[in-house]
Amino acid sequence: MRGMIAIWQRELKAYFVSPIFYAVSTVFLVIMGLLFYFNVAGYLQYFMQAAQYPPMMERININEMILRPLFSAMSFVAVLILMPMLTMRLFAEEKKTGTIELILTSPVKDWQVIVGKFFAVLSLYAIMMALTLIYPLILTMYGQPDWAPIWLGYLGLLFMGAGVLTIGLFASSLTENQIVAAVICFGAALLLWLFDGTADLVSGRWRELFSYLSVLRHYENFSKGVLDSTDVLFYLSFICFGLFITVRSLESTRWRQ
Repeated sequence: MRGMIAIWQRELKAYFVSPIFYAVSTVFLVIMGLLFYFNVAGYLQYFMQAAQYPPMMERININEMILRPLFSAMSFVAVLILMPMLTMRLFAEEKKTGTIELILTSPVKDWQVIVGKFFAVLSLYAIMMALTLIYPLILTMYGQPDWAPIWLGYLGLLFMGAGVLTIGLFASSLTENQIVAAVICFGAALLLWLFDGTADLVSGRWRELFSYLSVLRHYENFSKGVLDSTDVLFYLSFICFGLFITVRSLESTRWRQ
């Protein structure tokens, strides 16, 4: 356990002393801020129209018109942009600089190294998600958003991000080139994302398979404020499988040294 905590602290320190985290988080917050502004502007325009036609007022819902589209955009940016950028250096940089040999010859077990790195990136990701809480807090000053779907939306983002994180972790363990690791993670995440649309184009067992493998489809219930054990089990299985194959990849690297 001490070894895992040491790796976690080491990785967090490495991120905070490098410009990667600050650059990625700044770009992320700027994009989310612009999308939040556009959603609010659209909501206000609809509200002004509804004021002239009272029956339209029944359709007004802050969560559905502002926050849910924002969460959808956050899930897209987090899965396809944030994770490849945050995970590409985890093992690739170690291999390129030669410090991977120090890790492999240390008394720390492989799974402790991997879990330590996993929680380090997950901590950074959680911090970035927490910074976006400013948007629903702003809405509480002018309306009454329902916080249950908001918290479940963030929980779903954490699960989805953690799952894709393990893909990036595995990709980084395969190569010493950070760009290659980022491209592999992006490609795999995009494939999982596209399964949602593919499921609508096929039928039978293929439809069931693609629907189950779609990370987006499992996130939809969270964004609606619904906590389904099937979705939680999917993400937990996803995370465990990703960590498992990364352990095997690191073990093969140890044998090749």
